[in-house]
Amino acid sequence: MAALVGQQVLDAEVAFRAFGFQESDDSVVPVLFPNGFEWGVFLQEHVRRFDLFSAGHTHTAALTARIWDSEPDGDDELWDEQAEVDYESTTGDVAVWGTGRSDELIRLGHAGLWRVRVSCAGRAETERVTRAEGTAHGVERYLIDFWPKAM
Repeated sequence: MAALVGQQVLDAEVAFRAFGFQESDDSVVPVLFPNGFEWGVFLQEHVRRFDLFSAGHTHTAALTARIWDSEPDGDDELWDEQAEVDYESTTGDVAVWGTGRSDELIRLGHAGLWRVRVSCAGRAETERVTRAEGTAHGVERYLIDFWPKAM
């Protein structure tokens, strides 16, 4: 059974339906966010980076990042979207990008190869609120699980 090593709760500033996660050391990321972002693809894998396509144009999404020692079991919550990608970190720190680079980093604890599962809820309501009111705060919720990738 997987053990939870760490958890962080933060906000992600979404711009033009896009936000991303990339290695904190930008010099090792071949294509920096938002370059190469693909419209309409929920979870996009890049070298030392992954991007998310949001249901809302410009808003603040609620984000919980959890770090595990091995692959966690799935949960019972019903998610609007869920997908997995591989991710490589050279420093163990992940920068969150949206309207710019966030001051907060996701601290993985060590460099290496990781598997990442992204789950999202609140997509329909986020789309409705951002169309009607122009912005939303915490309506779209993301759970991002990181665990070391087995070789």
